[in-house]
This record gives sequence, C-alpha cells and structure tokens, in this order.
Amino acid sequence: MLEVSDLQVNYGAAPAIWDVSLKVEPGELVCVVGPNGAGKSTLINVIAGLHRARGGRLAFNGQEITQLAPHRFCGAGIAIVPEGRRLFTGMTVLENLEIGSYLPAAKAHRSQTLEHVLTLFPALQQKLHDPAGSLSGGQQQMVAIGRAMMSRPQLLLLDEPSLGLAPLVVQHMFTAIRGINEGGTSVLLVEQNVAMAMQIARRAYVLEEGRIVAEGLAGELMDRPEIQRAYLGLEAH
Repeated sequence: MLEVSDLQVNYGAAPAIWDVSLKVEPGELVCVVGPNGAGKSTLINVIAGLHRARGGRLAFNGQEITQLAPHRFCGAGIAIVPEGRRLFTGMTVLENLEIGSYLPAAKAHRSQTLEHVLTLFPALQQKLHDPAGSLSGGQQQMVAIGRAMMSRPQLLLLDEPSLGLAPLVVQHMFTAIRGINEGGTSVLLVEQNVAMAMQIARRAYVLEEGRIVAEGLAGELMDRPEIQRAYLGLEAH
C-alpha cells in the first residue's frame, strides 16, 4: 500500500530526515515512535503531502506520489489527523465533520460515514451542534479523527493523538484507533506514548535524529532491553 524509500527532508539547509524507508501493508496498523525532535511529525507531514521531500520516493497503491500536488493526497485515499487537532473552533462539531467529506466520492456516503464516526465516538452524538471550541481536549481529538474518517481514507495518518490528554481518555482513543484499523482502514501512527502505541501496532519503527534505528514486530521490539531502557525507563534483568 504505502512505500517510503530513502526519504530525505530538509528545513532550509538543515536536514531533518535522511534515508528513511518504511512501508504499511493493506490493513496494517504501524507505528513510528521516538523522542521529541526525532522527525516524526516531519515524516508524517511528508507522507500527507504537507511538506515536500528533498529526495527519495513515496508510492501509494503502486503509484508514485512524491510530486503529487498536496490537495490530491486526500483524493488518493490518504487522510491525516494533525498534531494539535486544528479544528475550526467557531464552527459546530457537525460542520467540522462534514468538511472531511467534501470530495464527491465521500460526499455520496456522508450520512453512512457520519453514522460510523458516531459509533466510534458516541460522546459526539450530543455535541453535534455545539461549537467545536467548547469541547474538551479529548472530545476535540475525537472530532479531528472523525473528520479524517469522513473522507473514507484507505490510509489514516495520526500525528501524536494522545498529546495533552488524560490517561483514561488516551485509553479510549487508542481503543477507537484499533477499531478503525479492524474496520479495514490501514493506520500509520506517530506517537510519543511508546507503550500504548506498541500495544495496538502490528509493526513499529523507531526514529531517532531523523533516522530509523530499529524496526520490527511491535511485540518483539518491546522485548528488546535497549528499547525498554530508552522509552519505558525499565532496566532489563
């Protein structure tokens, strides 16, 4: 489905990502974890078409998308939930969700998809006509994920969905993300909460200082002493 090969990204003259390769197979839930400043958000923004790569190749469903115009990524089947949610806070929850289904193919199924989103996030049912800015942080994150799902993506990109949320809300959020994946949507999750991300992902990549330093099945990576020390604060015995 998604293939990233030898990706290089700069901010000005400064390299942010180099020689990064990863893939997401159809139906997979894959996570990219790493410390602050590792380049995780840069990576996912390039895959979403929001930032141009300096080198390397992006392919989606066998088609080259490296030079695809940014507004074409959604039509290709890729949707992103950006860090910080970026809702239209003065608009209602329903209006924010409907913005996600402006393409003709998604608009034709708007009612059906909205029903699915409200099944994933039943707390939004009573909030549809409230301003999005009046919601709690967790509810706003639900709206952001729901808005992306309204485009009926094949691949959902999630940038730090747990950021700033209470632990119980994070648990509910990750349960919903797993449900989205089990419903057939491939997911690429960028996340600082390594323990939670590894619990729901099938495979994982560890990004440090712009490079992939480890990859493999999530459960196997979590068993590695260096991963436990670096990201979980555990000492293996």
